[in-house]
Amino acid sequence: MLGTIVNTGAVVGGALIGVLIHSRMPERITKTTFQGIGLFTLYIGFSMAMKTENVLIMVFSIVLGAISGELLDIEKRMEKVSDWLKKKVGSKNDKFTEGFVTAFMLFCMGSMTILGSIEEGLGGKPTLLLAKSFLDGFGAIALASTLGIGVLFSAVPLFVYQGGLTLSAGAIQGYLTDLMISEISAVGGLLLLGMGINILEIKKLKIMNLLPALVFAALFAYFIK
Repeated sequence: MLGTIVNTGAVVGGALIGVLIHSRMPERITKTTFQGIGLFTLYIGFSMAMKTENVLIMVFSIVLGAISGELLDIEKRMEKVSDWLKKKVGSKNDKFTEGFVTAFMLFCMGSMTILGSIEEGLGGKPTLLLAKSFLDGFGAIALASTLGIGVLFSAVPLFVYQGGLTLSAGAIQGYLTDLMISEISAVGGLLLLGMGINILEIKKLKIMNLLPALVFAALFAYFIK
C-alpha cells in the first residue's frame, strides 16, 4: 500500500498548496486559469478516449451507463454528499463538486492507476504509483488553485479505489485483460471530455450519471476478449 499512501499524500499536499494559491489569486486570473484547466481536461480526455480498441464497447457502455446512472440518480446523490462536505468544512466555493469530481476522474481513470496498483499488489515495487504520485501532486496544485478545496477531498475515493485494487490484485489478476484496462481508461477519457465541457461552461452534462459506463466497459471487454 506504500504507493497508494504516497499518492494520496501527494494529492493532499498538492491540493493544500493549490487552495492557498487560490485564496490569493485575483478573480480575473482565476477565471482565465479556470478556462485553461478546462482545455487541459479536454485534451487529457480526448487522448485517453482515442485509445479505445473497440468503439462499440464505448458506445454501448455509455448508453447503458447513462440509463443506469439516471435510474440511480447518482448526480443528485453526489450533490447531497458535496453539500454535506461543504457545510462541514465551511466552504462557500460553488466549484466544490466540480473540483472533487474532476480531480477524482483525472487521478483514478488512467491506466497507470490500474497497472500500478496491480504491480504493487502482486509484490512488486510501486514504481508506477510513485511516478504517478509526482504527476498527481502537481496536478492537484493546478486544479485546487482554480477549483478550490473540493480537489482535496478527491484523495478519499482515490485512496479507497487505488488501495482496493492493490489489496485485491491477486484475485483480479486472472480476470483483468489488456482490453479491459484499455476500455476502462478510454471510457474514463470520454467522461473527462464531458468534465472539460462542464468546466468551460459550454453545456452542463450529468457526468456522475455516466459513471456506471466504466463498469459496463469492463464487463463488455472481459466477455469479448
